Amino acid sequence: MTGQITTVERAFELARSGECESVNALRQRLRREGYDAVHLHLHGASINRQLVDLIHAARGGSALA
Repeated sequence: MTGQITTVERAFELARSGECESVNALRQRLRREGYDAVHLHLHGASINRQLVDLIHAARGGSALA
């Protein structure tokens, strides 16, 4: 193992940081950081909902129901 955190772990880290304003921006950031197959790792309603909720909370807003 290279010591690099997984795509999903990094996605949650970025979502909690408030550095990305959307899941799309988060995916773009992961690609720029060199993560491969981002779309495969972050595909699905459940993970997207979790990321949206974390992004909104980190940026001081509330998630949409």
